[in-house]
Amino acid sequence: MRRRIPALIADLLAVLVFVLLGRRSHDEGSALAGTVATAWPFLAGAAVGELAALRLPARSPAAGAVVAAGAVAVGMPLRRLAGGGTPLSFALVATTFLVVLLVGWRVVAAALERRRVAVR
Repeated sequence: MRRRIPALIADLLAVLVFVLLGRRSHDEGSALAGTVATAWPFLAGAAVGELAALRLPARSPAAGAVVAAGAVAVGMPLRRLAGGGTPLSFALVATTFLVVLLVGWRVVAAALERRRVAVR
């Protein structure tokens, strides 16, 4: 489990980047309460995805896809229940950003690891 902690932190940061970029693009500011209110549904969904991905290597793109799926599939309904909007355009943008961020950091990490090994 200890080996999964860096991936968990990277995923947490990826979801927070998604939230902060979204809040900034809509001029919603960076107030802590607003950021937490926006982030918690997607963080809860990502946590469900993390549990579903436990049998996969934490840094694999497949694990990132599972975490992203959890963030969206659980996060969107939670956001709606909490009174947040979930129009189709938001769902599409959120899904795209979460997939790019949660799978993307893993793809970059794998490429850097291959490069590091090749240099040896």
